[in-house]
Amino acid sequence: MVIGYTTGVYDLFHIGHLNLLKNAKGMCDKLIVGVTVDELVEYKGKQAMIPFEDRIEIVRSIKYVDAAVPQYDMDKLTACKKLGADYLFVGDDWYATEKWQEYEKAFEEEGIKIIYFPYTKGVSSTRISEALRHVRGTTLHEVK
Repeated sequence: MVIGYTTGVYDLFHIGHLNLLKNAKGMCDKLIVGVTVDELVEYKGKQAMIPFEDRIEIVRSIKYVDAAVPQYDMDKLTACKKLGADYLFVGDDWYATEKWQEYEKAFEEEGIKIIYFPYTKGVSSTRISEALRHVRGTTLHEVK
């Protein structure tokens, strides 16, 4: 059985998220998705508009997802090893960056392949959040 793993915040779920999950499921028998907990989102200097419990339930309900698990830290290699993943799926906006070239070597040593999928152009949760704040006439600080 081929196991795939991917992670994300999945705030304001959009077609880019769905494309990645659909493509990932097409390459594995079991797709496990890590959903970033609110505390980790805040650590990254952002704030999710949708609470973690709602986001993980949305992801868990998608037909391409076999299991959804909390993502408590950024250590994707440890998560993949723990889950027995053969593949880590990520967006190609990370491709060929120095950081991810190092990750590729570490993952390869563990027999895990990183697969990059095309980033869906023009769609991001950050852009959707900014547009909502603009329409509502609020700032990020007022939303908190």
